[in-house]
Amino acid sequence: MLQSLVSGFEFEMPVLLSWDGAMAVVFFFTIYSFFGWLLENSYNYARKRVFFKDNFFFGPFKPMYGFAPLLLIFLIGKDMHWSIVLLLCFLIPTIVEYCSGFLLEWFFGRKWWDYSGHKWQLQGHICFSYSVCWIALSLACILFIHPGLIALYSAIGSYWAWIWPTVALYFLGEFLFAIRRHMPEKLRAGNPIQ
Repeated sequence: MLQSLVSGFEFEMPVLLSWDGAMAVVFFFTIYSFFGWLLENSYNYARKRVFFKDNFFFGPFKPMYGFAPLLLIFLIGKDMHWSIVLLLCFLIPTIVEYCSGFLLEWFFGRKWWDYSGHKWQLQGHICFSYSVCWIALSLACILFIHPGLIALYSAIGSYWAWIWPTVALYFLGEFLFAIRRHMPEKLRAGNPIQ
């Protein structure tokens, strides 16, 4: 059954190094980053009864959730064997999560999440149980969500062509302001981190 679903992948994305490719990447990154923000805050609400979880960005976007689906979409081929698809659905989000956690801690000296209390974790940035969850979320994304987003992109593409540069600038501004907001006090004062 999974093989028949996987063989149906038809993600005809534009070439990345083109105007159309950049426009598509910004669209899917925006949608998936917003979905990630909704997912994390909903999960936080289910566990702690508090909807808003601390976020790197000020706005309702989680960049980690924007990058992982894009990588999956670009790396999973139409005729790829289902076992490779499952492996990629495990590895890509896990690697994105580890790199995100490592870089955030390295640059800003704090953790936005910590899996230290979980079994089979690595430096608190990733753990096996959440990586298994990434498989289910990734499969749902590539099998059900992304085809719908492709249809949405096709329907609003002419409007998106006018606003996507503004959205791209918004993300650049968010990134720069987030760096400034989360920068350790020692760096703001001009002192090197000891």
